[in-house]
Amino acid sequence: MSPESKNLFNIIILGLAFMFMFTAFQTCGNVEQTIITNLNNTHFHGSGYTSMAIIYVVFSASNLISPSVVALIGPQLAMFISGIFYSIYIAVFIEPVTWAFYTASVFLGIAAAVVWTAQGNCLTINSDENTIGRNSGIFWALLQSSLFFGNLYIYFAWKGKKIISASDRRTVFIALTVISLVGTVLFFLIRKPAALNSQGEEDSANNENTCTHFCSCLFLSFFPERAIKLSTTKEILLLSITTAYTGNGMARDTTWVQLFTLISLFLYSKEVAIFCSFLLGFGDSCFNTQLLSILGFLFSENSAPAFAIFKFIQSICAAVAFFYSNYLLLQWQLLIMAVVGFFGTMSFFTVEWEAAAFVARGSDYSSI
Repeated sequence: MSPESKNLFNIIILGLAFMFMFTAFQTCGNVEQTIITNLNNTHFHGSGYTSMAIIYVVFSASNLISPSVVALIGPQLAMFISGIFYSIYIAVFIEPVTWAFYTASVFLGIAAAVVWTAQGNCLTINSDENTIGRNSGIFWALLQSSLFFGNLYIYFAWKGKKIISASDRRTVFIALTVISLVGTVLFFLIRKPAALNSQGEEDSANNENTCTHFCSCLFLSFFPERAIKLSTTKEILLLSITTAYTGNGMARDTTWVQLFTLISLFLYSKEVAIFCSFLLGFGDSCFNTQLLSILGFLFSENSAPAFAIFKFIQSICAAVAFFYSNYLLLQWQLLIMAVVGFFGTMSFFTVEWEAAAFVARGSDYSSI
């Protein structure tokens, strides 16, 4: 297998692993409040909204240390361990207990920060400036397909049911837990990137200093100097506006449901509503694939802290959007998204044009 084919194989496995894992997790997130509402067990007093708030707060804070965790144990092991915690969170719904539900939410927030930082690092080390765009697109397409498969499964599993029984709940969440574990195991199929094969002597030398490496990484986990330094670069500051838009998008699910309903009611056209949904999905794919691509290109040597900053800003903006969506009317929420989306697009173009100019002059962005 050629080096390029080997790296492409890694990207496909990475995408498939995330597809399985998030088929389970996003399906769980979509139905958890419905499940909680249907619970007749008076000993369970959990709230899906409170759980999401815990996850995003912990997620935001954990992005400060996730680059060092990935550097310490490697992206493959980091994603595997994170996948275990995703599976535990889903498994809690088999027999819900309040303390276990909220405890799993805390660990899931940490796992989310680590898995997304590791994903960005894995994507970058398996790509170069010529393949980063293609690989980002492949990964994002596989990831987003999880929404289709998960919702389709729930549609057929609970079709025509107004009340979800305990047996129905157990059956679905056992299946989702197994699906999540399948994705977690797939991380072990990711091979060492071909570009690293020529570094055998360096790897051997590094193995002799494992203890030193461990101590330095442990120290850096509390003092993420590289991440702080990167966060002040012009490129990151400009891209943070674009990232803020995607963060708002993470919290907009309820907004889009309202918008879809309004279009259906006032335009009396399912076709228009479906077309608008297509445009939203298309816009999502454009924003996210291009962001992954340009981050991997600009910060190829510092991919872990760069992607950690990306997810940190994104999760903070998502938390803010979750908060104000309880108080602002739909039209004001959409106005905020439109304004942030416009300036985010302009800032992205600015960074991309500068990157293209540097490449044309033969400069190397990896030195940033």
